[in-house]
Amino acid sequence: MVSTSVLIAAIRLGLPEAVGDEPATAEALANKVGAEVDTLTRLLDALECRGVFVRTSDGRYGHNEVSRLLREDDPNSVSYLVQWIGHPLLWPLWPRLDESIRTGEAVFPSIYGKYVFDYIHEDDPAAGMVLGRGMTQASNHTSDAIARSLDLTDATVVADIGGGQGQLLKTVLEHHPAVRGVLFDLPPVVARAHADLRTGPLADRVEIVGGDCRAEVPVVADVYLVKNVLEWDDESSVATLANVVASARPGARVVVIQSLTDHNPEPEVTTALDLLLLLNGAGHKHSTGQVRALLERGGLRYVGVRPTGTFLSSVEAVVPDPSR
Repeated sequence: MVSTSVLIAAIRLGLPEAVGDEPATAEALANKVGAEVDTLTRLLDALECRGVFVRTSDGRYGHNEVSRLLREDDPNSVSYLVQWIGHPLLWPLWPRLDESIRTGEAVFPSIYGKYVFDYIHEDDPAAGMVLGRGMTQASNHTSDAIARSLDLTDATVVADIGGGQGQLLKTVLEHHPAVRGVLFDLPPVVARAHADLRTGPLADRVEIVGGDCRAEVPVVADVYLVKNVLEWDDESSVATLANVVASARPGARVVVIQSLTDHNPEPEVTTALDLLLLLNGAGHKHSTGQVRALLERGGLRYVGVRPTGTFLSSVEAVVPDPSR
């Protein structure tokens, strides 16, 4: 928790932006961010020993590859992703981890009275904004490779189910100019869809649809992308897949994109997120076999798993023809 707290404090103070191209003294940085010199120095030291920023031989502080990622204007920024992982909304969950381990149930609803996504969109839209921007930042790191890895031969329409603000769909459309897209997510989420999809150069190739994929997926497409969505409880995941099948034509493809526990280059990160998914909504990370079981329970025919060139994998399935 200390490491998370110092990262969030740095972001909230604007420290990553205050450190420019050249190292600066703690005094100069304190003046820029409006902090006490002594306490800011203590924060800088806590960050530096954790590999964030560097301290020069004359005691000044400068950027390194890690600290630059905390700048909001960096193209690879993780500033909002860090703020979501360490959001105050989530801190009360961790002391009750043993309870979730015993029962297999989420503790978020017992603390806040609602399922996590319902709560943040209905009661804490500021948290929803942080989550949305954090997911977009995470997608920035993988979307290009995923878009290149997709086989969209003969596809006319690609639907991104639970696609957030549309970073992946935007990238797919940029790489595949003959394809049209549908962005589907909760209404408050798609209301903040990427500007390129709403009013920009891709707007005439995109339909933006608001809804809850656990209730219905009123979208007809040739390929359905389901990225980092099937990580809540299994019943919700199966319902989502069954809703896709109910709307899709036979032969349509479903591509589930997420990290898999048996294809996992970052186990420390994945296991931490796995426990957070448990606390939030009784969800979890999956193995290939577990995703296959969800697909088949949802009425799909499993095809196989493919690499994407990132830590995420593509698990592919097909909507079967009921007449056969």
